[in-house]
Amino acid sequence: MRPNTIIRHLLLLPMLILLAGCYSHRPRTSDALPVQRQPLTAKQMDSISFSTTHHYTNGYNFVVSADSLVLMRQQPEERLSGLPTDSFSVRHHAHVVVADIRKIPNDSIDSLWIQLATEDYRFGWIHESSMTTKVVPDDPISQFIMVFSNVHLLVFLIIIVVISLFYLIRKIFEQKAHLVHFNDIHSFYPTCLCLLVATSATLYGSIQLFAPEVWRHFYYHPTLNPFEGPTLISLFPGSVWAMFIIAIAAIDDVRHFLPTGEGLLYVAGLVGVCALDYIIFSLSTLYYIGYPLLVAYVYFAVRQYFRHGRLVYKCGNCGATLTRKGRCPYCGMMNV
Repeated sequence: MRPNTIIRHLLLLPMLILLAGCYSHRPRTSDALPVQRQPLTAKQMDSISFSTTHHYTNGYNFVVSADSLVLMRQQPEERLSGLPTDSFSVRHHAHVVVADIRKIPNDSIDSLWIQLATEDYRFGWIHESSMTTKVVPDDPISQFIMVFSNVHLLVFLIIIVVISLFYLIRKIFEQKAHLVHFNDIHSFYPTCLCLLVATSATLYGSIQLFAPEVWRHFYYHPTLNPFEGPTLISLFPGSVWAMFIIAIAAIDDVRHFLPTGEGLLYVAGLVGVCALDYIIFSLSTLYYIGYPLLVAYVYFAVRQYFRHGRLVYKCGNCGATLTRKGRCPYCGMMNV
């Protein structure tokens, strides 16, 4: 076994152990269910029902994502009756928790009112429709999803990625450097990483398109454990782990095939291609264009790898890998 193969396996081993360690045999229960075994009250049953449809309930923690969140001190019925009310603002990044949920059918704006408790023990009410657009679940995965789902950020990323990738490709072709899909190194891992990113982005768009409530539940209860949740959702964290592992293998191969300077340029181009794949396929899938585009991209990527990146010969003298027959660039032996 070659030394680089041994190193790659040693790098992959901790990742596999970490993945195996994520599995849990504990039975999954609703977050709204009480731990003690006793008859449920009507309020608890309502909380469970609300959690099933809205994916959060009493005691759920949020972080304010807007510039501020305005809460009303008085009860919702007082406002609907035309009585004077007072309000206060909660600052950006402040933590709040759901203290109570009330349904008022005669409210023409939104029948659901949510009472939030702040870090300084203040309580206030807000319509659910106003709250959900200004808060994010108090979980780093949910916050990461919220950031990368922001339309303005996506537009900004598209502009930056396209400009950066255009500049990189121009520099790479000027220097005749290596670039995935075009002048690739003799490793399938970079191509595999690009295909995995494109497939994961298509899966991400498909879940949002065909199973929005499943994705909403994942947003409120995220996990990196690929063995938890429905099969459709389990595929998403599984693909994230796969991208992480393949990226390590790809960087390890770049380190062996290219000098440091050329390797950094190649990795920069690889990151740019992966970023462009994510943007293109996550957005195009929402309009059903991503599926034929993915098939075409897989065909293109595999075809380019077999044309430019695959090693098919070995030198009969020194054993070095060769892309074609002829004189070996390492020992000078002629291979026919």
